[in-house]
Amino acid sequence: EVQLVESGGGLVQAGGSLRLSCAAAGFTFSNYVMGWYRQTPGKEREMVATISSLGGATDYAASVEGRFTISRDNGQNTLYLQMNSLKPEDTAVYYCHAINYLLERTYWGQGTQVTVSS
Repeated sequence: EVQLVESGGGLVQAGGSLRLSCAAAGFTFSNYVMGWYRQTPGKEREMVATISSLGGATDYAASVEGRFTISRDNGQNTLYLQMNSLKPEDTAVYYCHAINYLLERTYWGQGTQVTVSS
């Protein structure tokens, strides 16, 4: 059974930091491009950051560039998102995502709430 389980969300004041984790199981983690996405009510889910299968390439949304860092540990099948200098507009449900373009398979986690108070 494929599982993507996010953790680390919560309530933090503006300027603070959080570290999200996503524990993966049920598929070959190192063969998948991983990413973090976020969504607020009434808005479409948006890409926050992605990382290549071996971690050599990353991509960030302009709104988080320089504040967030995505990383992965293929030995532990875990994806991370270090979020610094958080802003109220970062408030959202954050989702872990896995995709293998060759196999045309994609998976989503259940999401974790991040709330940044001003």
